[in-house]
Amino acid sequence: MTADVLSKTTRGAVALERDAPALSIRALRTSFGDRTVLHGVDLDVHAGELVGILGANGSGKSTMLRCVVGLTSVDGGSIEIGGEPALTHGRARKAAMVFQQIHLVGRRSVLDNVCAGALGRLSLRRSWSTLAFPRALREEAMGCLDRVGLADRAHDRADRLSGGQQQRVAIARALCQRAPVLLADEPVSALDPASAEQVMTLLQSLASDCIAVAAVLHQPDLARRHCHRIVGLDQGRISFSCTAYDLDDDTVAALYSPSERADR
Repeated sequence: MTADVLSKTTRGAVALERDAPALSIRALRTSFGDRTVLHGVDLDVHAGELVGILGANGSGKSTMLRCVVGLTSVDGGSIEIGGEPALTHGRARKAAMVFQQIHLVGRRSVLDNVCAGALGRLSLRRSWSTLAFPRALREEAMGCLDRVGLADRAHDRADRLSGGQQQRVAIARALCQRAPVLLADEPVSALDPASAEQVMTLLQSLASDCIAVAAVLHQPDLARRHCHRIVGLDQGRISFSCTAYDLDDDTVAALYSPSERADR
């Protein structure tokens, strides 16, 4: 990484710190039965920032994201998006999520799958059938597909796309929610290296469009190449938060080493 790039990265990090975070998690706690999964987690993600979240299996990474969108209940703490509570009457607001399992409707067109991202803001009558998607929404969905480089596949069945292409369609569907915060839970774990690079490059590009992006990853090298900041989660607690440039191999090794974690 050149000195000029480092300088730009540092200036960008300082600017982000001055802004109010798009996503703010404070003292987040949750449990599954008698097992506490998250022990008072604090995390900020700013607009324009791609944050990579690393950690061993069972460290609470996916659970944290699921709490943000209301898929997992919260025992304590707060989650705010744009300075407002992320959950209202048990429903998530203003956050979109991309999952490891892509969950497209294979027999439907790519365009229909992307339009489905807007179901939450359609009237009940409009949401009963994909045939009722209004023209304006279909045009918006085409714009989202163009953003992920798949406008030319809009009318193909979703199950005819490769895994990497399907994940990009899932990201376009999330964009169609018009959410200022995008969460990605292991979005590249099932992809080949080239497709993984494409998806991470896309997430980095979306962050540059002033979306706050947080991605759970199991590939430290990918995180270093694409993320502005990397957070380590260890047994439900934040163990470090640093720029990608400052993340050293010893810190990564300790995060994934059972013996190192047991000594803490």
